[in-house]
Amino acid sequence: MELDHLSDFDLPPERAAGIRRAETLARKINLLLDVIMSDSGKPFDYPAIRDGAQKAGYYLSRTRWSLLKAGKEQVVPDEALRAIASVFDVDPEYLLQDGGKLPERVEAELELLRSMRRAEVRNFAARALGPVDPEALKAITKILDEET
Repeated sequence: MELDHLSDFDLPPERAAGIRRAETLARKINLLLDVIMSDSGKPFDYPAIRDGAQKAGYYLSRTRWSLLKAGKEQVVPDEALRAIASVFDVDPEYLLQDGGKLPERVEAELELLRSMRRAEVRNFAARALGPVDPEALKAITKILDEET
């Protein structure tokens, strides 16, 4: 991102804060895009985001959306943040917090993805190993299911 080659001391404080805010917002938006599916069960695309934001009372142009996802510094109206948050059903404050707890919906989706990946690995291991005695398969499953 923009701050990779500059320290906060090279920029006026307002500019450094603006860049950090844009990067945080981009990171949160991209996480939501990776984790949350649209009502159709597919990943969100720009038309779905635009339409959802418009239902919340804000027109989100393709250019602004691209800049937001890329973490480019810009003035983002509160209405835009509220509209984006409503599309993903998260609190608008989440989009700007650098740290903090993940929204329940995001946490639930991430846990579902982890479970699905573990199941895929278990199935692959079972196919790759062929006939394995039940105790060995239980031991492999236990290792795969352990939290890291």
